[in-house]
Amino acid sequence: MKVKPIEVKALDNYKIWIKYSDGKKGEVDLSGYAGKGIFKSWKDYQFFKTVYIGDHGEIAWGKDIDLCPDSLYLKLTQLTPEQLFPNLKEESVDA
Repeated sequence: MKVKPIEVKALDNYKIWIKYSDGKKGEVDLSGYAGKGIFKSWKDYQFFKTVYIGDHGEIAWGKDIDLCPDSLYLKLTQLTPEQLFPNLKEESVDA
């Protein structure tokens, strides 16, 4: 079963509250992104507050900004990618 975001809302100081289909929920701090690169749009805090879950489960703002829900789940739960995706295999790379 793939965990999906089911609810999201903007909080103060560029944080979001997010709830996932497995019941995990909490705050994720995005303040480190605010004002940088594509996230310059967040300088308008009213725009930041428009956060929503997109058609493919992405956490989005408008049509140009979205974040991967899996990466936010990792931040929220402090899990490693290998814990979230047990089928990931480490492969050796010969250069």
